[in-house]
Amino acid sequence: MTTLQDAAEIAAAERFLAVVSTLRSDATIQTSVVNAGVLTHPFGDEEVVGFVTYGRTKLRNLRSRPQVTVTYRSGWTWAAVEGRAELIGPDDPRPGVDAERLRLLLREVFAAAGGTHDDWAAYDREMLEQRRTVVLVVPSRVYSN
Repeated sequence: MTTLQDAAEIAAAERFLAVVSTLRSDATIQTSVVNAGVLTHPFGDEEVVGFVTYGRTKLRNLRSRPQVTVTYRSGWTWAAVEGRAELIGPDDPRPGVDAERLRLLLREVFAAAGGTHDDWAAYDREMLEQRRTVVLVVPSRVYSN
């Protein structure tokens, strides 16, 4: 059985690059590549996949149909994480998450996905200006080859 930690190991080998697939309203698949990491849910104790986005299509799909698949690969080894997306951002508020908590959460998810920054203040400004959203994927199924 493949675990979320197995998926994280595959992710680390490729700088946490992942293919994210969402469902469009016409039941076709929309896919993009993001950096996504594994972290403890900020409001629980389960592990989730997290990434930061501002993609209008991806967010529109996830707001209407929160089913999402995140796939990592390294060489011919791959792992897929299926689940429901939870969105937290300026256009997707969550009770208890004020501007300061969102700023820190964006950093946490970025770091979990292998991100580093030389100027965190500049990072914070860019996230705010672009209205970036945190996507947390609560896994329902993890599988691999």
